[in-house]
Amino acid sequence: SCRQRQRLEKPRTAITTSAALIALLVVSTPTCSDGFLFQRAKKTHHLIRPPLIAPKPKVAQQETCRSFPGVVSSSASSSIPPSTAVEQDATTSRNGQDTTAVTNVAGMATSVDVSSTLRPWQSLLTRMGLMSFILGMCIALPVTLLPQKLMYKYGFLIKTRVQKEEWALATGTFCARWLLRLIPFCRITTYSHFHPNPPASVWVCNHTSMLDVFLLLAADRQARGNTRRRIKIVYWKQLESNPVTKLLFRQAGFIPVQMAANEHGEENDYDRSSFKKLLKDAKQAFADGFDIGILPEGQLNPTPEQGLLPVFSGAFTMAKMSRRPVQMLSMKGAHDLWHPVHGMHCVKRHVQLRVYPYQFRFQSSPDFVKTFSDVVGHFAMHGTDLPEEDMGPLVAKSMMTAEDGAKMKKKKSSGKE
Repeated sequence: SCRQRQRLEKPRTAITTSAALIALLVVSTPTCSDGFLFQRAKKTHHLIRPPLIAPKPKVAQQETCRSFPGVVSSSASSSIPPSTAVEQDATTSRNGQDTTAVTNVAGMATSVDVSSTLRPWQSLLTRMGLMSFILGMCIALPVTLLPQKLMYKYGFLIKTRVQKEEWALATGTFCARWLLRLIPFCRITTYSHFHPNPPASVWVCNHTSMLDVFLLLAADRQARGNTRRRIKIVYWKQLESNPVTKLLFRQAGFIPVQMAANEHGEENDYDRSSFKKLLKDAKQAFADGFDIGILPEGQLNPTPEQGLLPVFSGAFTMAKMSRRPVQMLSMKGAHDLWHPVHGMHCVKRHVQLRVYPYQFRFQSSPDFVKTFSDVVGHFAMHGTDLPEEDMGPLVAKSMMTAEDGAKMKKKKSSGKE
């Protein structure tokens, strides 16, 4: 009968529609010619490399440009000869098209494969993927974190505060990484740096999108390796108005800072009475085996292609008081997916993440502001590192130890006398 035929045709129609949508998504992505979307990138071994200013390095390091999630991309590694700047090109053939990633003596990113602007229907599908990713995080985080909260409350498996925070951070990283693999609405290219025994550090990064934290969580293992120290991020207290972010941030031990609500372009009005607790929490985080992550711009930057917003020196103050080095991250392209002003307009879907290998020890806050603006700002604008002739002096100056700074001050004072 007609009714029986309709009942049989409904599942077939649903399956056909789902298959058509998946095929349309694959065809619409700019990386469809790069191979199957879920194919994993090739693994490479990473060795530690001495600083750029070392005259005769004895250990070689590999810096890798890898695309995430799972899209095969070019990988570039640099082995450092004594006191020379040698460029190496690593080329990967993509269905007859060659794409080259270039690194120099410092493993710098000097050429990247930048995706083109999306067409309207591609933008729509990317926006749908982005919304699905956010919805997935809103479901996955409570489902995985609430049981851990109960386990900590009743002392089952999770018995200490540090364990609770480590589990929450690992869970957030796992959810973000695998949801991005399952819903590949964007492609993250990471310029990785793996340290076998990383020191406790203050990490700083530019800030362009509400996606920044989740993209950093998703790409953290691929960017900094399995030996990395977990990062506790300093965040705006008002973000706790969202119950999902409140659950993740509090359970992971992220550090809040009080600030009055403001619009883009307005100055930040911090509650300075909260700074004392901020420094106390940061000191405790270092003691517990965590690193601290700070976004020195203080608010979302809607125009990173024109440079960074005014940079605050709080990261320098924290690093100086805790006697920890400053390490830098730089991100480009997240605002093309979720813009601070225009929302989810999804102009492009290619995000780049750069992990700098240098451990900076600044002597003053102006040095920190200048170095961060030049190094991170240049990558945020162009997707490439500063030229070596500009990067070298900044690195040489900022990587001096406190003892070197004291010796220089003594020399200056003796010269005046």
